[in-house]
Amino acid sequence: MLQAADLTIRLHANDHVVIARGEIAADTVLTRENNVRVAGKIPAGHKIAVRPVEAGKPVKRYDQIIGFATRPIKPGEHVHVHNLAMGDFERDYAYCKDVKPTEMIAPQATFEGIVRPDGRIATRNYIGILTSVNCSATVARMVADHFRNNLQDYPNVDGVVALTHKTGCGMASEGEPMDMLHRTITGYAQHPNFFAVLNLGLGCEANQINFWLNAAKLKINDKLQAFTIQEKGGTTKTVREGIARVKDWLSEANKIERRTVPASHLILGLECGGSDGYSGISANPALGAAADLLVRHGGTAILSETPEIYGAEHLLTRRAISREVGEKLIRRIRWWEDYTQRNGNEMNNNPSPGNKAGGLTTILEKSLGAAAKGGTTNLVDVYEYAEKVSAKGFVFMDTPGYDPVSVTGHVAGGANVVCFTTGRGSVYGCKPSPSLKLATNSRLYNHMEEDMDVNCGTVVDGSESVEAVGERIFRLILETASGRRSKSELLGFGEDEFAPWVIGATM
Repeated sequence: MLQAADLTIRLHANDHVVIARGEIAADTVLTRENNVRVAGKIPAGHKIAVRPVEAGKPVKRYDQIIGFATRPIKPGEHVHVHNLAMGDFERDYAYCKDVKPTEMIAPQATFEGIVRPDGRIATRNYIGILTSVNCSATVARMVADHFRNNLQDYPNVDGVVALTHKTGCGMASEGEPMDMLHRTITGYAQHPNFFAVLNLGLGCEANQINFWLNAAKLKINDKLQAFTIQEKGGTTKTVREGIARVKDWLSEANKIERRTVPASHLILGLECGGSDGYSGISANPALGAAADLLVRHGGTAILSETPEIYGAEHLLTRRAISREVGEKLIRRIRWWEDYTQRNGNEMNNNPSPGNKAGGLTTILEKSLGAAAKGGTTNLVDVYEYAEKVSAKGFVFMDTPGYDPVSVTGHVAGGANVVCFTTGRGSVYGCKPSPSLKLATNSRLYNHMEEDMDVNCGTVVDGSESVEAVGERIFRLILETASGRRSKSELLGFGEDEFAPWVIGATM
C-alpha cells in the first residue's frame, strides 16, 4: 500500500501542483509537500495545489505555464477546469539556444528488414489498393476482400489492403486541398511497405488519376497500375480486372526475404491520443527516450499534431538546428491560427472531454506533455502534411491533432513504424505500417491488454525509470520492424484508419 509520501508525483521544484498517482481521499496529508492537507477527493491523474495562487496568476507544471487561476487557489485544492483557464502570455522562442551535438551510438542497432530492388527498406510486405475518389471505394474493397483469408499460399505477403477515403471530388482540381491529397496518395503509392499498388478511380472525379500521376511525376509501371470504373465498363468488370492484376503480383511478392539492415532505415511516427494526466509523465517521455535512442542510432522520429504542441512550440524552436528551421515551425503555427480563425474557432481550445476526465485542463498542459514524445535531440527539419521525410534525426510534421489524419500524414511521409501513446484507451492501427500502443498507466494496460503493447505505467508506479521504459520501447520497435506483429495488427486494425486531411470547402 502506498504511503502518504508516495501518493503524488512532483515534476519540478517550481511547480504549483503535484499529480495524484491514484485516487486520493479528502483530508489526506501530503507529507512530502509540507504536510498539505487535501481539501476533497482527488481523481487519479489530477492536479493538487501545493502552493497558493492568486486569481489571474499563472499556474506551473513542468516548470511551464499551463494556465491562469480564475479564482484564488489554496494548497490542497483540486486544480482543474473550475479554477484554471487559458490566458495570453509571451513565449520566448530563443531559436537554437538549446542545440547540442547528438552523441551517436556505435555499433548501430539493426533489424531484419525487407530490401526492395531499388534499395528502399520495408518493415511489412503488402499489396495496396488505393483510390482517387470515394466513388471507387466500394470497388477497391471488393478487390481486396477477394483475398481476405485467402493468402495461405503466400505466407510472405502481409495482405492485400484497400485504403479508401471520403474525398477526391466536390473540390477544386487545383489548389492547397488537392495538393495535400496528391501528396498523401503519392506517399502511400511509393511507400516501401507496399510491394505494388493499384489505384482505382471512377473516371469523372476532380482528382483525375492522370492529373495525380503528372503532379507526382509518376508513371505506370509493373508495380504501379491504375484504371477507372468507367474505363473498364462498370463495377463487375473493374473488380475482375483488379483481382487479375493482384494475382499477377502475388507470386513475386511472396519471394521476399528479410535481411539484417541498420536502424538508420527506420522512420518512426510519434502519436498520442486519448491522453490523461499521466501522459506527460510516463508514456510520452518514455517514447521520447526511445526516439532519442533511434536518432542516436541514425534513424528518424516524426513529431506532429500542431494544435497539440501549441503553447509548447517555444521548447522546440530552442532545439532547432537553425533559425530557418525554427521559423518554419512558427509559420505553421501562424497558418493554424489563421485556419482556425477563418473557420470560427481558435487555437486556445480546451482538451477533449476524455482528456479532461483524465486530468488535463488546458491545451497548454496537454501540449507540454505531448511535446515530450519528441525527446531531447535537435530539431533538424519541419515538413508540411504528408511531405516526404528525407532528413535523419528528429523532425516535425504539420498535422491536425486528430489521430487517424495525423498518422496518415506520417505514413505518407515515409514512417515505417508508429508508436501511439494513450491514457484513456485509444484503439488504432495503420496499414501498411505497424502501430505499437503505449499505455500511460498500469490500470489501463491491465484493463485493455489485448490492445496495448507496452505498459508505461511502471513509471507512475515508481518501479521503473523513464529511461528503462524507453529502452524497452526501442527494442520492441526493432522487433516489430523485423516482423513481430503488434496488437493492432493481430486484431486486424489499419484499413479504416486511412484518413487524408481534408481542408477547404466541400462543394
